[in-house]
Amino acid sequence: MLRAPVLPCLPGFNFDRNLGRTRFHRSQHFDKIHQGVYYLSEKKSNFGRYPSIYPRGDAQEIPPWLAYDGQRLTFKAYYQETVEETWKTSFRIRLVTISFFLEDGTMKISEPIVDNSGLEQGVLVRRQRIPMPDPVRYRFYDIIDLNIGKEPEIFGRVYKIVDCDKFTRRFLNRMGIPVPDPIEIPKDPYVEARKIPAFPKKPKRKIDRLGNFLKYDKQVLRFYGYWDDTESPYGTVHELEIHYYLADDTMEIKENVPANSGRDSGFMFVKRTKIPKFYSGLDPIGAEDPFTILNVMGEDANRSYAMIDALDAGLTQKEYYKDNELSIGAKINVFGRTVVITDMDAFTKEYYRKKYGLDDFTPLERPRQKEEICKPVEKYVPPYNGFGSYEDSLGNCFSMMPKPPKTDFVKFLHYDKQGFDSRVLRFRANMISNIPENMDRHFIVRVYLIDDSISIFELTKRNSGFRRCLFLKKMPVMLPGQNVFVSKKPGYYKPEHFYIGARLNIHGFHFLIISADFYAFRYMELNCEKFPKANIRLIIGKVRRALTPVYKEFIEKHSPPPTTDDAIQTVEYEKFRKAIREYLGDKITEHEIITMARHYSSHEKKESHTREYVRQLIHTELHRNLWNDADRLKEDLLHWDRERTGYLLRHTVYTVLRGCRIPLDVELINSMLDHLRKNAEEKIDYNDLMEFIDVKIKPLPPAVPINVKTALWWASEQEPDCGAGINWCSFVKDLDIKTDDEALRIDENKGKEVEALTN
Repeated sequence: MLRAPVLPCLPGFNFDRNLGRTRFHRSQHFDKIHQGVYYLSEKKSNFGRYPSIYPRGDAQEIPPWLAYDGQRLTFKAYYQETVEETWKTSFRIRLVTISFFLEDGTMKISEPIVDNSGLEQGVLVRRQRIPMPDPVRYRFYDIIDLNIGKEPEIFGRVYKIVDCDKFTRRFLNRMGIPVPDPIEIPKDPYVEARKIPAFPKKPKRKIDRLGNFLKYDKQVLRFYGYWDDTESPYGTVHELEIHYYLADDTMEIKENVPANSGRDSGFMFVKRTKIPKFYSGLDPIGAEDPFTILNVMGEDANRSYAMIDALDAGLTQKEYYKDNELSIGAKINVFGRTVVITDMDAFTKEYYRKKYGLDDFTPLERPRQKEEICKPVEKYVPPYNGFGSYEDSLGNCFSMMPKPPKTDFVKFLHYDKQGFDSRVLRFRANMISNIPENMDRHFIVRVYLIDDSISIFELTKRNSGFRRCLFLKKMPVMLPGQNVFVSKKPGYYKPEHFYIGARLNIHGFHFLIISADFYAFRYMELNCEKFPKANIRLIIGKVRRALTPVYKEFIEKHSPPPTTDDAIQTVEYEKFRKAIREYLGDKITEHEIITMARHYSSHEKKESHTREYVRQLIHTELHRNLWNDADRLKEDLLHWDRERTGYLLRHTVYTVLRGCRIPLDVELINSMLDHLRKNAEEKIDYNDLMEFIDVKIKPLPPAVPINVKTALWWASEQEPDCGAGINWCSFVKDLDIKTDDEALRIDENKGKEVEALTN
């Protein structure tokens, strides 16, 4: 509803035209300004701005937002920006890109971004329809107003179009609009001024060595050399160690000062720096500074003006040593001192081998000094005085405050006890004496491999008049028949001095070793290189040399009778021992005979105590101590056997028996475990153990009271454990002695084989 023209335009005298209105949009129409070019218009035109060549209604009309979707015209332009408050330039030339979008007639102006320009660049005018300036205000910019050479004014800023892209030129030509040639852009005075070379106030003088640092960091070449200073008074030959750092080509030299030379140790000969090839003297102060400061105005420090010399006036170039100039035999000038390189380490040799292909790294000898040619004087050690041990007395000769003697820690770690491996050799010995009472005394000799010390324990019979006690405490024992009060350290008994048949003189008491335990036999045989009496190869060689002249007689006299079946021919230990003694006599020891018997044993276990006897002893002890915790023992055994296999390891069963406090001696427990049933993995059947100790199943009468500690121990056995017999065939085969008849037979067989081959 229109306002009445007679009413004044005051509040209350007009009508609101939006009453009852729900849509407030502004309708727009596509208007045609040129052939094929459309834009949005607020008012619909009946005929368009330009007449069409086709009659109305004959041409097929396609909306421009479909026909020109995604197409735009691109022009390259510039504008001149005034720069104030600067004396170098009064204006700047800024390049822009003008984009005209054909689908709706909108335009966008953007400036390409240049790094570190200091200007706000990017989109200068957002995409929109741009109206033309006054006095033309009835239309917007379109393609007719944009062309090379034109200067459109957009929002108060005049742009000069100088070029367009290939698509724009082709599109305008097809529309009938001619496009001129590109126009040259005027030069920007600020850019041209930046092109003029100028000396920097602070030129970059530092050389970039980051690449070498990352590649060769912590890689140092080490050389060994000397500096001969014997020509000067009180001069000497200095041993030097040269370090060359590959990261920055610097060098440092350290002097290796020998002990007791009267000079400070750890002396740094040259600190880490670059060493010049040619040295004439020390440089003046400031010669190595990277910059030279020039005073260009005034002498007063407050009013003077200084600047950096960009021309490097007076700069001198120096040559420094590189890695290719260092090698064995090279002589380098270290600030006036001639240093000769004699050797290098393994890393340096490998470095020169890979990089330079060198193979000859023969070290050089440095010149000897006068004091080095003389023979060194040995330190005099006074003779042993008898007070304390030899090591304690020797400590008083080296310092005023003696220190305790050092133990061999490596030997301690090697021979320390590990599990059941005690590293202690036990032997049984008798005392040799003219006193009849001492002849019946028996002793246990322990040899500790950890420090070669010896301890002796005496075993006595009841009512013998001797006490069962420690005869000799653990200590090293000196060998007899040597002068003790001398400077040289006396000799001590070693483990190799102990074997069956050996006679020992320990502090005036003579002992004869008559037996050893199973561990001692086995340890000496496993380490036969240290114990020649247990080396079967050496023993067989000795027997072979002794039996070669009488081999035929030995075989005829001591061979066992042949067997009809495939059984192994065996000889009893006593017969074998007498046969060896008959032909070798004192040339062979008892320990060597036992070693042969153990090596050629038929592995038939010879039991000194039967299973029933050991079970009878156990039942007697259980009855005597009123033990009735068999159920608890069964529960503990089942607890350890989680898989219910019925078998456990020996040390596990031993631990359970000791944990249940079964009233049995250790020797009796070990003897019982030896007689129990075992599987292929040497695990004990604990069900057989429960039947073994059950006093209700097959009860046995009480046994005669015995001393369990000695009756079941190896020391009570009169004969060594060599098995039930000796394999005679294996023993004869290893002797490998051929008689004359056998040699002749072998020669005849070889002759027949040769004739057969020739025929």
